[in-house]
Amino acid sequence: MKTVIGLEIHVQLKTKSKMFCRCDNNAENAAPNTLVCPICMGMPGTLPVANKKAIEWTLKTSLALNCQIAEFSRFDRKHYFYPDLPKGYQISQYDKPFATNGFLEIDVAGEFKKIGIRRVHLEEDAGKLIHRGNATLVDLNRAGTPLMEVVSEPEINSPQEAKIFMQELRSILRYLDVSDADMEKGHLRCDANISIEVDGKEGVPIEIKNMNSFRMVERALSYEEKRQRELLEKGEKIAKETRGWIDAKGITVSQRGKEYAQDYRYFPEPDLPSYRPHRAFNIARLQKELPELPALKRSKYIEMGLPIQDAAIISIDNEMAAYFEKVTEKISPRLAANWIINELKSEGILDIAPENLISLLDKIGKGEISGKIAKEIFAEMISSGKKPDEIIAEKGIKQIGAKDELTNIIDEVIKENEKTVADYQQGKKEALGFLVGKVMQKTSGQANPQVANKILIEKLK
Repeated sequence: MKTVIGLEIHVQLKTKSKMFCRCDNNAENAAPNTLVCPICMGMPGTLPVANKKAIEWTLKTSLALNCQIAEFSRFDRKHYFYPDLPKGYQISQYDKPFATNGFLEIDVAGEFKKIGIRRVHLEEDAGKLIHRGNATLVDLNRAGTPLMEVVSEPEINSPQEAKIFMQELRSILRYLDVSDADMEKGHLRCDANISIEVDGKEGVPIEIKNMNSFRMVERALSYEEKRQRELLEKGEKIAKETRGWIDAKGITVSQRGKEYAQDYRYFPEPDLPSYRPHRAFNIARLQKELPELPALKRSKYIEMGLPIQDAAIISIDNEMAAYFEKVTEKISPRLAANWIINELKSEGILDIAPENLISLLDKIGKGEISGKIAKEIFAEMISSGKKPDEIIAEKGIKQIGAKDELTNIIDEVIKENEKTVADYQQGKKEALGFLVGKVMQKTSGQANPQVANKILIEKLK
């Protein structure tokens, strides 16, 4: 049995205005039905005008996904009852999308795999229903928001691969700055089709909806994969249907029979012109504007000496990658990555100016402060906003590295810990770490541990 998964991913573009009118596209904190006009409310006699920036961003994303830009494209009417889309149809694209035949390469446990992109098209979002007791209210602020849909080929073979695909796509969208791609806020929404192929015979695809996190995508697909395999092993048939994911229960449930394309009664949108993208838009300019994308950055960071896992963490976020590259102008990549991943990222901020982190890490490299003291200074930098030099001057911090000064302290440690010294001399090498710790304790962490270690070994011979 082979698992076959295809993804349909909706991306909320962060243009200033909506897809077919001039209403504000940022409805996040707005009062219900305050960002609407006759066009997005579907009033008779209104005419839509396509958002040029939304189309450009769709074309740019398509280029980043290695797609072929269409010679001819158009919008269509999709007739499907949305209670929160007053027109009674959705302006979408059917057989003439803006781009087709692309791919996205993902890293699965160190192995690279290309997943085909069937199409990238553009449409409008519906509004939002709010259920209160026995009543249902409608908020049309989101109606008309530009939605870019990325449809993969059914070439994903595990729930884990689906999650990795989603994560890689989100990174690309953020690098391109076309969407915040926050799944919890609905900027990135995923419907998945999953089937089980048996002995080379195509399975029956089941669509799963209501997934708004990477973890949820993986859990829902894992559940459905197991459910379908168990049914097939019992000799039962799989019904073609749409299922919803109930996260609290960890199960999928049947919602309705699966729709087919003919159910939507598509026809060309008569109120909008067709497009010849290569004539209407400067595709060469859009290609040139593409930033260095996550996959290329990962390769570059590995060449700089970073472990694969560190390179993946640094490159997944464009802000973090830019910060890292700034710091590595003066600091070794491994040291910079270690601090950004383990200290700066764990705080959830990138508010410390790169030059201040450079200053701190430079002092470690020169032996002016120890790693332990650097962490204390770092914590003070976060809480106070002060520069490393200011904190060092205020607290009188310095690293003790002079041999004479350390020798006297080490002599005291040896005299006070005769049993540990004897253990070391009898072959218990871990005893040395204990003695170095005592030296650090006596110097309030200001001793240079490398120098202390060297002096101790000499004396204990």
